[in-house]
Amino acid sequence: MISRTPVAAAASLGLCALALGGAATATAADDDQAMVSVFHAVPGLDVDVYANGDELIPDFKPGTLTDPQPLPAGSYDLKVFKAGADPKGKPAIQKTVEVPAGANATVVAHLNADGAPQLDAYVNDTSDVAAGKARLTVRHVAAAPAVDVRAGGTPIFKDLVNPKEDTATVNAGTVSADVVLAGTDDVAIGPADLDLKEGTANIVYAWGSAEDKNLALKVQTLTGMHSTPSGVNAGATNDPDAWPAYAAGFGLLGLAGALTARRAVSRDRA
Repeated sequence: MISRTPVAAAASLGLCALALGGAATATAADDDQAMVSVFHAVPGLDVDVYANGDELIPDFKPGTLTDPQPLPAGSYDLKVFKAGADPKGKPAIQKTVEVPAGANATVVAHLNADGAPQLDAYVNDTSDVAAGKARLTVRHVAAAPAVDVRAGGTPIFKDLVNPKEDTATVNAGTVSADVVLAGTDDVAIGPADLDLKEGTANIVYAWGSAEDKNLALKVQTLTGMHSTPSGVNAGATNDPDAWPAYAAGFGLLGLAGALTARRAVSRDRA
């Protein structure tokens, strides 16, 4: 049995304000922080990611999805450059994202339907699910036309277009999923087995380029959505894309410390 709940995607270009919608809740380290993941879904391009002028992720490889990391809530000017390029030059992608306190969000660098790179930000629903259930979300971030997403050959999400998303509550267990062109049986991606564990939120990204024939699926799994006290705080498992070792020096944790220190100096000078 599947309970459908449509979820609107974040705006595609320009200023993006993340907002907690409906009954969605999120877990963060404290009241003035958010949990933020980054997914690099632009094929064939290694990049450096900057936030507010500070290097966030160097040499970021396509297909890499970071684990959620705590960041101070606030406004972030995100710039994506080709790896090794001068960060004072023109970025390949740029977007300002407002991250609210308490949110669990994923920022995605991907191709739009026409194949141009863009940034989108999505709020991840980490509210509880009923016993024996899991949450399944699909995000279309590929240079491809509208698609249907099927589980066991049955369409769950229909006519999904870039950069939209849709969500359903499903029975926990292993599901064979594939992506077909909308209204057809023409398989574009898959099939792939999805292990939907009880009390998890599973976010499937359809990414890549249909023209370049490199369409693929990426799964982000958030834990801790049990409706009983047995649940744990929302985190993520991204085998084999665990947060890179350089994060301690250059990644989100280092950036969070730098931004916090910068704000403290500003308050002292006031």
